[in-house]
Amino acid sequence: MRVLVAEDDTTARLIIEAAVTSLGHECIVATNGEEAWRLFETADVEVVISDRMMPGMDGIELCRLVRTASKDTYTYFIFLTIFDERPDVISGMEAGADDYLIKPLDPGELKLRLHVASRVTALHRQLFRQAAELEQLNHRLFEQSRTDSLTGLGSRLKLNEDLDAIYTQAERYGRNYCAIMCDVDHFKAYNDSEGHPAGDKVLQVVARTMLNLCRASDQIYRYGGEEFLILLPEQDIKAGLVAARRFRQGVEEMAIPHDGNPGSGIVTISAGVAFFSGPENKSIEAWLKEADAALYRAKQAGRNRVEAHEPPSAMPEPPSQPSLAGIGTS
Repeated sequence: MRVLVAEDDTTARLIIEAAVTSLGHECIVATNGEEAWRLFETADVEVVISDRMMPGMDGIELCRLVRTASKDTYTYFIFLTIFDERPDVISGMEAGADDYLIKPLDPGELKLRLHVASRVTALHRQLFRQAAELEQLNHRLFEQSRTDSLTGLGSRLKLNEDLDAIYTQAERYGRNYCAIMCDVDHFKAYNDSEGHPAGDKVLQVVARTMLNLCRASDQIYRYGGEEFLILLPEQDIKAGLVAARRFRQGVEEMAIPHDGNPGSGIVTISAGVAFFSGPENKSIEAWLKEADAALYRAKQAGRNRVEAHEPPSAMPEPPSQPSLAGIGTS
């Protein structure tokens, strides 16, 4: 162990240092309380042996500082003093000391105290290590619960938390948002023909494609099954339509074969866009229902297209351009 000795008397300090090192421990020494505190702050000390009466900062004040220090290990504190009356012992313990030794130093008593200190500090190190591991585990569980295990996108739990924050920001700061609800076209048919493992792979590819097309501030979630939701902060309906068409085109250009999609023969998505300008106009639930209703209209209109809840007259749905594979229409 590393032992810090605080003793203003030179002879007593040399005796303690020799006794500590003879027991196989590392010893660093300080001639007063202020020096001991500076050494304690910079060194990894397991045990402090301090004289109680010292000029300037005495042992009681040093002990209290040691106990308030924010370190991830426990420091065993021993008073070395000529005071052995019960009130003196109690006041030392109340300051945070673990034990005390009476001057002149008895090497046998020191050996006993350091043996106890070794057990106590080892136990505290184990407890601190276990607490750190538990904190890391809790952090991983926190992140896992907010991440969809298949796609790596935000989960419904993460979505619910973020929607609460969006509501607050819209109410307090007047922030605007667009929601894009996306759905893989004829996904059930793909699962039926290719199998669920292949369907899971398609969802992963679609999720990764859309994630790569998001801005840094956009938030994307797996809404459920083959549905995805993208939330765009500070975007109006026109910008939302532009983003949704970018996502639609990006998935189409992957040209993943899909015999169950009669419109194009490849995997495509449909999307619905809705605008949210604050809780005074509509609730979060109503906003998502508008995006879902727009998605439904996109599917009813032929799939592989984008519809808005309130489409701006200046931005009609443009005709779909041929994909890189030369197939697919809106």
